[in-house]
Amino acid sequence: MIEDPRANNDRKMTSLFERYLTVWVGLCIVLGILLGKVAPELAKNLDGMSINVNGAPVVSIPIAVCLFFMMYPIMVKIDFKSIVKAGKSGKPVFLTLFLNWCIKPFTMYAISVFFLGFLFKGFIGAEEVDLVKMPFGLDLPVGALHGAGTVVLNGGVKMLQIPLWRSYFAGCILLGIAPCTAMVLVWGYLSRGNDGLTLVMVAINSLTMLVLYGVLGGFLLGVGKLPIPWQALLLSVAVYVALPLGAGYGSRLWIIHTKGERWFREKFLHILTPVTISALLLTLVLLFSFKGEVILDNPLTILWIAVPLFIQTIFIFVLGYGGAKLMKLSYEDAAPAAMIGASNHFEVAIATSVMLFGLSSGAALATVVGVLIEVPVMLMLVGFCKRTVSWFD
Repeated sequence: MIEDPRANNDRKMTSLFERYLTVWVGLCIVLGILLGKVAPELAKNLDGMSINVNGAPVVSIPIAVCLFFMMYPIMVKIDFKSIVKAGKSGKPVFLTLFLNWCIKPFTMYAISVFFLGFLFKGFIGAEEVDLVKMPFGLDLPVGALHGAGTVVLNGGVKMLQIPLWRSYFAGCILLGIAPCTAMVLVWGYLSRGNDGLTLVMVAINSLTMLVLYGVLGGFLLGVGKLPIPWQALLLSVAVYVALPLGAGYGSRLWIIHTKGERWFREKFLHILTPVTISALLLTLVLLFSFKGEVILDNPLTILWIAVPLFIQTIFIFVLGYGGAKLMKLSYEDAAPAAMIGASNHFEVAIATSVMLFGLSSGAALATVVGVLIEVPVMLMLVGFCKRTVSWFD
């Protein structure tokens, strides 16, 4: 196959954090598990620092702080004026929105139910259970049934006891309804895609998440007989999407107005480069310090969760890339359109799972597995894109 001349535009990751993200995540897993062994009460005490409503912990303060710093550097990069240019690129934007909100959530539901609730259920343990937070505002007596869960007392606090596989399933759902608005900028860049179009689609998806993330999350969790914490879902969107989005937009305007756009891009953004991933890694240490026992008791847990996430990623990419070919898009538009559908906004998924189900939940662990496989799988797809440039006009 003759390589397209466009492939000579070589691009590489320049950030040490981005280039070795999988390694950092792996180290955080080990560090978190060791921390859980050495200081088992630390994560519990940190998770106990929360904002309570009607006696129920709703927002974990340490996690909220970490996750704000995960999200803010992403949001401040977005130039929302570029959204008006979307009309000139109608086809790729339509393809991305259709994949992200009309197909991806439902295929994630079907694939994760098949693997976690049927094929791998025996390996996970059909009788294994997980304790998750009670939905915000719900006050049921001990022993009452709610969806697939039973209200129990744990340390004097009412919690829901649900099948463990359903908890993992919930984490997969939260990943499936979170289109990427962060690392996709890296994947689009490395695949030599249209960077301007990628930014436009990131901005549109960020705004769309404000409306659809809570609605789809509540609907699919309800269909899966899981708690439907509507208030907490909406609160998570407000805290983890709207707040950093507003802070990013406001500070971007102020900094450019006072310091100029050149200083903003060359100085300010350079300072923020490691902030997102540093905050992410700190959050992962906390998560794995609490889930270390589960992983050590059943080390294949991560594999059972990773399989449906991997299949979903490949499937959505194939749909996006093939759809772009059928729509006769240029390669520069096709690559980011397929990438943004295949990758996940794991920052929001982690934040939401922690808020809805708790730091120690299987749902939170499932979203972390999404981080673990994201980088190697997406780099594989970047390589595939660069080898197939000639497929497009």
